[in-house]
Amino acid sequence: MNIENAQAQMRKGVLEFCILSILSRSDAYASDIINELKKSKLIVVEGTLYPMLTRQKNAGLLSYRWEESPQGPPRKYYALTETGRAFLSELTMSWNDLVEAVNSIIATK
Repeated sequence: MNIENAQAQMRKGVLEFCILSILSRSDAYASDIINELKKSKLIVVEGTLYPMLTRQKNAGLLSYRWEESPQGPPRKYYALTETGRAFLSELTMSWNDLVEAVNSIIATK
């Protein structure tokens, strides 16, 4: 088994959760989201991010607005909706339960 492939699969599983978490702090432009994910070592490219943002928007979790940019074309800023905040809250509880369960398995040696 390839460790890089396993790591990539684990990252994909939490990426949408991380995007919602980033947007819970403030509205963000796609490149800001990518930069924050990269800083956390969750490498992602625009070709991966935009379909996720579109899916989350279509599910009612996100909204967006256009803002003029002093350095080029207008930018699309994403924001968490109230539905998105409620969903993130549920995901956070599920995440905490999952981490606890995995840690208990890992600790049992």
